[in-house]
Amino acid sequence: MNAADAASRGTRQRLRFAVAVAGAFAFVALAATATVLLIAADLDPSQRGALSSMLAEHAPSVVVAALIALAATALLLRPLWHRYVTAPRRLAEDVRIMLAANPAHRAAPGGAREMAALATAVNAFADRHAELARDVDRRIADANVRIEEQRNRLAALMSELAQSVVVCNGEGRILLYNARAMQLLRKPLDGGKAGGAHSLVGLGRSIFAIFDRNLIIHALDTMHERRRQGLRNPVASFVTSAPGGQLVRVQLAPVAGGHDAAGFVLLLDNITRQLESGHRRDQLLQSLTQGTRASLASMRAAVETIASFPDMDKDARGRFIGIIADEAGKLSARLNQTVTEFADSLRTEWPLEDIRGADLIAAARRRMEARLGLPTKVEDVDDSIWLNVDSYSLMQALTYLAARLRDEFAIREMRFALRAAGTLAHLDLVWTGAPLGFETTMAWQSDALEMGGEASPLSLAQIMERHSAEMWYQIDKPAQREYFRIALPRREPEEPPAQPSPATDSRPEFYDFDLFHQPGQSPELDGRPLAALAFTVFDTETTGLDPSHGDEIVSIGAVRIVNGRVLEQEVFEQLVDPHRKMSEEASSVTGIDDSMLEGQPTIDRVLPAFLAFCEDTVLVAHNAAFDMRFLHLKEESTGVRFTQPVLDTLLLSAVLHADLGAHNLEAIAERMGVNPIGRHTAVGDAIMTAEVFLRMLPLLAEQGIRTLGQARAASERTFLSRIEY
Repeated sequence: MNAADAASRGTRQRLRFAVAVAGAFAFVALAATATVLLIAADLDPSQRGALSSMLAEHAPSVVVAALIALAATALLLRPLWHRYVTAPRRLAEDVRIMLAANPAHRAAPGGAREMAALATAVNAFADRHAELARDVDRRIADANVRIEEQRNRLAALMSELAQSVVVCNGEGRILLYNARAMQLLRKPLDGGKAGGAHSLVGLGRSIFAIFDRNLIIHALDTMHERRRQGLRNPVASFVTSAPGGQLVRVQLAPVAGGHDAAGFVLLLDNITRQLESGHRRDQLLQSLTQGTRASLASMRAAVETIASFPDMDKDARGRFIGIIADEAGKLSARLNQTVTEFADSLRTEWPLEDIRGADLIAAARRRMEARLGLPTKVEDVDDSIWLNVDSYSLMQALTYLAARLRDEFAIREMRFALRAAGTLAHLDLVWTGAPLGFETTMAWQSDALEMGGEASPLSLAQIMERHSAEMWYQIDKPAQREYFRIALPRREPEEPPAQPSPATDSRPEFYDFDLFHQPGQSPELDGRPLAALAFTVFDTETTGLDPSHGDEIVSIGAVRIVNGRVLEQEVFEQLVDPHRKMSEEASSVTGIDDSMLEGQPTIDRVLPAFLAFCEDTVLVAHNAAFDMRFLHLKEESTGVRFTQPVLDTLLLSAVLHADLGAHNLEAIAERMGVNPIGRHTAVGDAIMTAEVFLRMLPLLAEQGIRTLGQARAASERTFLSRIEY
């Protein structure tokens, strides 16, 4: 049965009944006509004429009799139809629900005696089947005890890690995270008095929605190059900002899968306080240095005066000695104060990573050729040189210089050289062409980096300062070459630091390793199987039921479905200040009153966060036309547009159970065996709708509705799809 047949089944059944009535009446009419013709055949011509005259004279009576016969036929067939046609179909739907969605559902005996007996037998068979299924479940549960113990050990291990952990597959989809990562990667929601922040972490979501894609790709390239070289610890690291504005040190390591990396692990450390502490310490040290300089100058002047006038009288000498004593006391007090305030301070620097110079040049060459279309070559590179750098920002600096040379001086090829110079390494970016002016090189160092459609807030001078490096422009006239030389400190590679001891106050992590095998999201979703999609099931609570006349959203609740599971730990729940009063009816149903909404974020703050939560998913709601109408009315004022595909469990219920009548959420939940808890709260309704939707999927598959496009087409053909708000 295709989607169109499933959607119009109720209409077709009504047409079948009408056809059956018409057929029965036609049969009776044909039988009566045949009888009249047989009688007429035995009459003589005068008798046939009299019969024809009589029929013509009583034609209205014949028509009335025919209509009465038609009504009698319908009345006669209706109970027979319900006994022998409708009852089997309802029994078939009950059986489908028992098999695919709710084993506890039972058929209601109805129809003819034989059909009632059949329904009773089906229920007995279902009871026996349920008993056997429980026995199988007990056996499976016993067999999986050890597996569950191992799973719990893994969960405990991940939850007790002191660091925030995120594991991704090769496409950047999140497979695992712990509670520390969820807390660290929360994005604040401006305004609101009740914890207005939402985590961007979620199973199946993209890590690139949290961290810059180019930064992670660069780290992956570095990691894969180290792995190719057979290094023992192929780990890359970088520093970036979290959604909440904190500075985060990220260590990225591969997850092995066969011969290639199947994904990567991110270990996250919040270093904001360390950097702030270092900044404050530097300010005090600067103040100490300036104060020390003044005191030392006074002491030096006093000593030089005494030395210059050896026959100075006793009183004058005493005054100068007093100056020296006073300044020495001030200096000592200042030093003691500084030592006291910073006795526990640690020296904090911008974290750098060890990298082989040749690997940095290889990465820079790939970047220039891919982003700038600029050919590159290597002149002389010492493979034994190691550097301690922020490879991403340094590679950005080299690409920036190449872009300026290409765009402003038509340079068509770049060459690299790397040589040792004592404790330094000289990294040269070489070209042949017109000489540069002093003003040009100075301006380039102070400008913010922009190259290949990518920008950085840092300048070239700031990057050099970060690395304790020097850069200058030089011309080698005999060799007819020009180059920028960057003098960087050389560094021997170090082993990565030991992991910190586990903490004991974290909570279990959330993970789904089956996502290793999930394909990436595609904009062409209609052809994708429903079972392969991720869904955001949501619900809204409102001030009333009329969005076109000013009613507003007061609460949004949502839960995600990934890999066939409702992720109840990944929810969106936010109250909204509607700037209007709740209606008495809405307040009594939802339990939300005006005092609860006062000071909450407004809809223009909440909708962007909800849109981010829904990213890369299909929206699902019960009576979605109502909720989507509220969202669409806010598009112009907020600039937020929800363009994701939408499925409606109300319409899907009409597709699946056209003969069962009731399609409200409570009735559907009862049919599907879903416990209706937490009703009339946005999150509670969303979770219940999600459970109902998951139990609908196998029933849809039985009717040939397996893809998103088929489900949408079937929904559009139901009579309930005409509801508007």
